[in-house]
Amino acid sequence: MRLVVRFLGFLFAAGTVLFLVGVAAAAGLIWHFSKDLPDYSQLQDYEPPVMTRIHAADGALLGEYARERRLYLPIQAVPKLVINAFLAAEDKNFYEHGGIDPSGMLRAALLYAENYGSNRRPQGASTITQQVAKNFLLNNEVSFTRKIKEALLAMRIERAYSKDKILELYLNEIYLGLGAYGIAAASLVYFDKSVNELTVAEAAYLAALPKAPAGLHPVKNHDRAIERRNYVIDRLLENGWIKQADADQARKDPLIVTNRTNGAHIFAGEYFAEEVRRDIFERYGEKKLYEGGLSVRTTLDPKIQLEARKTMVAGLVRYDEEQGYRGPISKLDISGDWGVKLADIKSLSDISPWRMAVVLETNDQSARVGFQPGRELGGAVNKDRETGLVSLDGVKWAKAASGPARGRTPTTVSQVLAPGDVIYVDPLFRDGNPVEGQYRLEQLPEVSGAMVAMDPWTGRVLAMVGGFSFDQSQFNRATQAYRQPGSSFKPIVYSAALDNGYTPSTVVVDAPIEIDQGQGGGVWRPENFSNGKYQGPTTLRNALRLSLNTVTVRLAQDIGMPLISEYAKRFGVYDELPNYLSYALGAGETTVMRMVTAYSMIANGGRRVKPTFIDRIQDRYGHTIFRHDARECRGCDAPEGWKNQPEPQLVDRREQVLDTMTAYQITSMLEGVVQRGTATVVREVGKPIAGKTGTTNEAKDAWFVGFSPDLVVGIYVGYDKPRPLGRGNAATGGHIAAPIARDFLKLALADKPPTPFKIPAGIKLIRVDSKTGLRAGPGDSGNVILEAFKPGTAPPDNYSVIGVADADSRSMTAAPDAGNIMRPGTGGLY
Repeated sequence: MRLVVRFLGFLFAAGTVLFLVGVAAAAGLIWHFSKDLPDYSQLQDYEPPVMTRIHAADGALLGEYARERRLYLPIQAVPKLVINAFLAAEDKNFYEHGGIDPSGMLRAALLYAENYGSNRRPQGASTITQQVAKNFLLNNEVSFTRKIKEALLAMRIERAYSKDKILELYLNEIYLGLGAYGIAAASLVYFDKSVNELTVAEAAYLAALPKAPAGLHPVKNHDRAIERRNYVIDRLLENGWIKQADADQARKDPLIVTNRTNGAHIFAGEYFAEEVRRDIFERYGEKKLYEGGLSVRTTLDPKIQLEARKTMVAGLVRYDEEQGYRGPISKLDISGDWGVKLADIKSLSDISPWRMAVVLETNDQSARVGFQPGRELGGAVNKDRETGLVSLDGVKWAKAASGPARGRTPTTVSQVLAPGDVIYVDPLFRDGNPVEGQYRLEQLPEVSGAMVAMDPWTGRVLAMVGGFSFDQSQFNRATQAYRQPGSSFKPIVYSAALDNGYTPSTVVVDAPIEIDQGQGGGVWRPENFSNGKYQGPTTLRNALRLSLNTVTVRLAQDIGMPLISEYAKRFGVYDELPNYLSYALGAGETTVMRMVTAYSMIANGGRRVKPTFIDRIQDRYGHTIFRHDARECRGCDAPEGWKNQPEPQLVDRREQVLDTMTAYQITSMLEGVVQRGTATVVREVGKPIAGKTGTTNEAKDAWFVGFSPDLVVGIYVGYDKPRPLGRGNAATGGHIAAPIARDFLKLALADKPPTPFKIPAGIKLIRVDSKTGLRAGPGDSGNVILEAFKPGTAPPDNYSVIGVADADSRSMTAAPDAGNIMRPGTGGLY
């Protein structure tokens, strides 16, 4: 008995020693692996890379920019269904364990022993907390060392943070494939939905992805993806988190993924979105743009943007079609599966409803075409093959652009199209209605151009078209193309004159002029556009209305180019304008954006405006870090609400670049350009519009810039490699650019009542003879207009003409209201 007791005592002592040795060994291991563990406290201040989102003025999503597509969602915003799906797939005991799951570890150990030597990757037994430790603080190394560190960190994290905080970190950090990080981004990328809209099947599929995002691709590995999704659905049901009926329906649901675009999310907004991206990059740098989670509210008005895009494209196409049909994009062998071959040809993605097609067969009355098929998410070409007909009506515009048949209207479809031709087509319309199954031949225009629409009071850019197609060319012609504005620059010259003692009734002689340019420059003889006709003595109003070059040159001589240069700089048209008289006719180069900004200052009464694409920028926490409108609002922050205090007042400290009365005078003169001058086509808008056309030398660019009381629009049309647009009136701003402005303003102002331009206090409206500029008598009626004069100025009582000394003697033989004085030759800017 004593021996038994001694033996048991020995066993107890040995066991105790072994236990103590084991504890010591375990403690030593823990100490060894703990001494270089990462600092888990950094999780408290974790700021993951979050994508920047850009919104239009109405809140619609315009674009997203990110290296890791992620939207950070607090756990309170995550639906219970989504939480349960991830717990079912990854860690059903998450809310019960202390960071590690012993039962899961035992299962993994047994499986490892079973597969030992098979070269299979060991199955993990990581809890969600362990995955947080690995993803945030460790790496993906497959080793026992990493697993031990992972377990130690998990237990420490569990003691430091709540379960909800740990789950929040996990759900926002985890990679779920297709470039999506976190559940909010994945929900958008896969299903184009917010997490609150996900169905059981969709939530289960997202929860299945952390194991193998690439291996569960919804198209490439569709069957495996369905199998894993259904496994998660079964676990949800087994845990009692969904009902049997919900599980049955979820298993039946097809796995349909929406291919969410990475580009602009508003059609026709690509140029605008790219300009905003550049702005943010310049302000805050690359890291803030792609990782900072900024929320950017832009100035874009989607409705006006669509109208601008529609009318600009129509104008470019209209001009291009007048030049004739240049032939197909390319030729294609249509034997075999033409759809696969056509799918390999790059088509423009932003010119809907145009579609690329290949001609399959032709006859005299029609051509059968096959449309370019789309591609699935995995890149495979869709199997559907859609066809349509291009009728004779759809090709009648397609006169040959060259060759013996140049300019002839086709009488059969086969004269224009042949089998294998790769073309673009558009639905055919008759009487304003689409003809089912019939299409019209389209042609990508060679000519390009730009349009900008702006609020003149704030400088907010409401719409911008930088070219025919962003997919075709990302060069933004509205902000990056420097072109000669031609006569659309003249209002700056006339503003400088009116601001310095001249009146709209000031008379300048319109007659041939010769200018010695000195130093071997020869003699410059500027001419009017209209076949060398001259008006004789004419008022500044009529000179601007008719865009008379010689009057503008004489006026520039009289007031001096240095003054004009100063005003051009004030208006932001040019940084430095050379002191050559030709620059008074718009010979310098500038952009559409600069011209629209300058006209905005005329439209708003002379206040400086700074163009902007951005109203406000907020950081990831919702703090406003930029606001464009810097005006002070006194009384806007009344803490106790309305108590009969004075109304809030906006304090505008912006610079006055032009006298308010001068701004109205030039506006009135520009209104005359639209009513009876070079831009009469814009009169069809039926509302007060002021504006000016411009045509550069050799007709390489056609312009129109104009405004209503609350909207400014500027347009230029020209080839990217400048060349003449044509000859005569057909190549002028009034013929090419002004009709585009007319169509746009009709749409943009459709819902607005006709609003006259506001007359500033102090302006006197005096009856004058529109031809002579003299004060009208009591009985005069024929040519009488109400002209705007500043205090201290008035129409002359006797005739005085600027420029008589250097005018051709023939110009002064006629009375002030005489007919045109002829001189051979044409040219100049218009």
